[in-house]
This record gives sequence, structure tokens and C-alpha cells, in this order.
Amino acid sequence: MHDGFLRVASATPAIQVANCPYNTQQIITIAKQAAEKQVSVIVFPELCLTGYTCGDLFFQQTLLTSALNGLETILNELKQEDIICIVGLPIRVETNLYNCAAVCYHGKLLGIVPKTNLVNQGGLNETRYFCSAPSYREITLCNQIVPFGTNIIFSCDTLTEFQFGVEICKDIWVTEPPSNVLAKEGATIIFNLSASAEVVGKSAYRKTLVSGQSAKLICAYVYADAGQGESTTDYVYSGHDLIAENGTILAESPLFSTGFIHADIDLQLLWQERCHTSCWNHVATPSYQKVSFSLPVISLQLERTIQANPFLPPQLPDLPARCESILNIQSNGLKNRLTHIGCRHVVIGLSGGLDSTLALLATVRAFEAMQLDTSGITAVSMPCFGTTNRTRLNARSLAIELGCTFREIDISSSVTQHFHDIGQDPNQHDVTYENAQARERTQVLMDIANQLGGIVIGTGDLSESALGWATYNGDHMSMYSINCDIPKTMVRYLVAHCINVTVAPLSEILMDILQTPVSPELLPPIGETISQQTEEIVGPYELHDFVLFYTLRYGFMPHKIFRLAYLALGDKYEKETIKHWMTVFYRRFFAQQFKRSCLPDGPAVGSVTLSPRGGWLMPSDVKSSIWLKDVEAISL
Repeated sequence: MHDGFLRVASATPAIQVANCPYNTQQIITIAKQAAEKQVSVIVFPELCLTGYTCGDLFFQQTLLTSALNGLETILNELKQEDIICIVGLPIRVETNLYNCAAVCYHGKLLGIVPKTNLVNQGGLNETRYFCSAPSYREITLCNQIVPFGTNIIFSCDTLTEFQFGVEICKDIWVTEPPSNVLAKEGATIIFNLSASAEVVGKSAYRKTLVSGQSAKLICAYVYADAGQGESTTDYVYSGHDLIAENGTILAESPLFSTGFIHADIDLQLLWQERCHTSCWNHVATPSYQKVSFSLPVISLQLERTIQANPFLPPQLPDLPARCESILNIQSNGLKNRLTHIGCRHVVIGLSGGLDSTLALLATVRAFEAMQLDTSGITAVSMPCFGTTNRTRLNARSLAIELGCTFREIDISSSVTQHFHDIGQDPNQHDVTYENAQARERTQVLMDIANQLGGIVIGTGDLSESALGWATYNGDHMSMYSINCDIPKTMVRYLVAHCINVTVAPLSEILMDILQTPVSPELLPPIGETISQQTEEIVGPYELHDFVLFYTLRYGFMPHKIFRLAYLALGDKYEKETIKHWMTVFYRRFFAQQFKRSCLPDGPAVGSVTLSPRGGWLMPSDVKSSIWLKDVEAISL
């Protein structure tokens, strides 16, 4: 439960219809197995104590009494286990019979939730036996006074983010599921006890339904399905258990299997996601009852898959489509801007590196979409003290191959004169030495744009903006920043994608650019070797992008991000290395906000953006001390 993680399970026991003692033992056995795996909550199928397919036996007092005896046995047998067990059974209240979920914990009944939407179709006639859920009340059951109703939120005292609600089978299939209101009332997990007959195509639909509901409600959805042992007189039940979180299926059982599946839910992630969604601002409805309980605070050995690059799609086959989507957003953003201002010329500083290459490729797409000749793109190479022949030649070759107008302007003499004017020793390779080159390049680009009646296309990326790895009013400035929302790690994949969809010689040029070390080339090379490699100075971009994603997207504390980073990247980086570069990230991220406060326009492509006009709003004079303190406290 540390860092908001909670392990939940969904189970399908092998049952025998109407054999409550047998079914009870199956439930207890599975629940104890789950408890051994540190599962905090487990849900079983609809009417699992009796079996869903009992038919008119639901009118038999013998069956109803046996089911209640089974419930008491579960309460007693699991009294010492730190696991909440949610089971299904028929419960008679006065003269009405209800299809119910019983929430059991430490020998207590936390609540009883009756089914709201009863099935009455296709040979399934629940209304023959059961009544729809009534309004909230209290009943006496198993010698306990128990909350009874659908308007119950179960709330954990020891984990603020953990609140859950319960619905039963058909409830999720209707236009207004109870879970809609349960989530709005604060439930971060919905448990569904189900008996869903299997027919061709239904499993895919069910999976879509569960994942979609978890996405719509920004919650986890844990679905337990009836299976082996149910009567097959008319239907077959497949035991299709599912666990979803915010639209993603975390665990799924094979059809026609028994046992349980489990997954680690990130409740902090769900809370943070809701905090960013205005529709979740609400006042609790007085008619909803909060039932409190306490779970022991434990630290899980996470079994959750953490992507090393969270900016990539979870499934690798989806990567080409993601790359195309990003390139289309970039090119259409630029296309619309050029159309709006009536502009047919752009200027790009082309270094032979990844960022300017991607900017040029996206710009070419924009010109093609506008049916403009790419000669209207002026690509300018501006070699200076740190430029190598490799990057210089790649810049030239790329521009010519794409049909752009290419200009090479050596700025060495201009910068040398500038050093003389301001009294800068050219042998002093300090920040002034580097920034003077960057600002001279920007001046050249701006002036050429004025000559052509065009605009300067910015090439800086999201990672550089986060770290402040740009010269203020140098490469930091442009008239439209086409890469502004793309992290460095994604830039690599985008260029690689372009290699896959082009042919030689363009693909060969792009491949050599992809293999070139990332560098601003502001310091003199050693022979023909780049002497200034960015990742040796500010750290690995894959680590910085990982921290950036979880800092901005979910607002996680540094110690949690460290934990996730080690799970995702621990095979490449020692804990000490991760901690060191996290310290660098937070120092630079806060100190460099002043540069981000005046960024040029550029298109957002994802959920993480640093635009000062709505993407990331932060004062320029914020202290980073509490973030750095949290990093410092990380135990190795």
C-alpha cells in the first residue's frame, strides 16, 4: 500500500450448483491463497455460494439457509486474514429476495449490496426470483447489524485513495450503471460480481465494456465471472475474469479457467488523473453512506509492468501508428499557422542532429500537404568552432535530398568579432563562449526569415525545455516551435520511423544522423570526434524523460518515481545513478522555468506539455527544496 499501490484479485471457483458447503470451501481456499500473495481485496462471481443457475431452487428455504451458513463460515475462516472478500449469495429481507454481494473483512460484514438491474431476457429470468435493490437501510444478518443498499462507499482509513463500490453483473451493461454514481462519490475501484453466459463474440465485447468503464470513470474495475460448475442446461459460463485500470486491462483470465487473477492498482495515479479532470469536482451526496475499515500498511513487491519509456504506446505494434499521428499533428499545426498568416517560406537551422532533422521532416510534410514546393524551406547550416564534418555533411545531404533550399553560413568570424566587441577571451570556453554561438545562429535565422518574408521553425524538444538545455533567446526562441511537445526519446523513434518509410539515399542519411551522439557542438571537437556529448553532461535522456512523465502527468513524489524508475530501468542503471540524475533533473527543472515562461507557440502532441499558456503553469521563482529533500531521503 506504500505509494498508493493496492493488490486486488478476481476469482472464479469451481462450484457445484446448490452445494453451498462445497462452494464455501472453494471460496475460502482461493481467498487464503490470494492472501498469501498479499492481495488486499478479492471478488468472487455472482451468487457463487449457491451457483447462479439454481432456478426455482432459489425459492427453497433450505438453499437460502445453507447460503447464509456458508457466509458465516467465510466470516469465521477468514477472520485472521488481512483480505476483504466479496461474495455473492441470495438474501431474503422480510418477504423480498435479493441477489446480493456481501463484503466480508476480519469476521465482520462491512455491507450488503443488492443487484439493481435484473436480467429478464434470453431465458434468464431473474425477476422471477429477485427484487431490484431498495433504498438504503440496515438489516440484521449473521448476528450483525449491516448496511444494506447500493449507495454504499467502502472507505479505507489507512489509504485515503482507496474507496470502493460494488455492482452486480447486468449493472455494468445498462445505460446508467450504479458504478457511474459510485465513482462520482469517490470510489476508485469498482468490484463486479457477474455470471455472464458465454456466446460467440461476447468475451471481446465484455473486455471492451470493462476497460471502457474503467476509462470513463477513471477507476479500476475488477470483474469476477461465473464459470466451471454452473449448469450448462441452456448456457455455458466461461469464468472470464478481468482487471482494468483507467482503460488498460492489467489482468485477464483464460476463458473456461478457474482460480484467480491479480494486479497491482495505482490508486495515486487514479486520484491524480481525477484531479486534472474538472468533471470530478463534486459535493458528496448525503444519501451515500461511507463505511470505514482499516487495512494494514504493507510495501508490495510490485508485479505491475512499468514501461521504460512511458511516452511510447504499451504495445510495440502500435508504434508506427503513434509516430504517424505525431508527425501529422506537427505538420498540420504548421500548415494551419502558415495558412493563417499567408506565408510560403520557412527557415530552419539544420545542425545534422536529431531535433532539427525531425523539424525538417515534419515541415516537408506540411509543405506537401499545402502543395507547396519544398524549395520554400530554407535550411541553414551554420558551422562554428564545435562543428564536425559528419554533422555538417549530413545537414547538407538531408536538405538537398528533401528538395529544400540549402545555405551554409560559417559564423566563426561573426562570433569571433562579437567576442572582440564584448571583451570575451576566445580561449575561455565558458557559458558566454557557448551561448554567443547559439544566439548568433538565431540572429542569422531571424534575419534570413525577414529577407524571405518567412518564419523561423524552432527545433528544440520537450526534454531540452524541461532541463533548460537551451540558450535563452538563442535556440530557445523561434516563430513556431514544431518539436516543443516531443521528448528526446520519442524524437529518436520518430526519426527511426521515417527511416522505415523512406528509401535510400534519404534513409541512409537519416540512419547516420540517428547514430550520431546528441550534442550542441558548441565546444571544439577532438579531431573529428564530438567532444561535448549532452547525456554525459545532463544525464541519460531516457531517465530524464521517465522522471518528466511521472512528475508532470501524475504529480508523483520523487521517491515513488525512483521506485518506478528502478523497476523499469534497473537493468541498465544502478540505484545510485538513478538518484543522482533525479537530483539533477529537479534542480534544473525548477531553476529553468524562466525560459519556459516565454516559449514560442507550438503544437501539443500528448498529455505532457510545458506550454506556459495552459500546459504547465508555474512561477519562475519557485524553490525546489522539498522535491530535492525527498530525493535525498531515498534509501539505497
